[in-house]
Amino acid sequence: MKTISIRISDELEKDLEAWVKESGRSQSDLIREALEKHIRIKSFREIREMLVPFAQKAGYYTDDDIFNDPELT
Repeated sequence: MKTISIRISDELEKDLEAWVKESGRSQSDLIREALEKHIRIKSFREIREMLVPFAQKAGYYTDDDIFNDPELT
């Protein structure tokens, strides 16, 4: 596992310290989890953006269109 160093603002440091106390977890665990989540969300949004034109061509414009399609449930 790689170790990296980052600089954060005083305000962010206070927020991180509060999060550490509240969760009982280490700074490293929380920062790693937040970064992993950010990357997963970014990837999801990129994939969704690529798929939207295909979904719209098939008549799906909202999530409800998909969830309410009896052929997909």
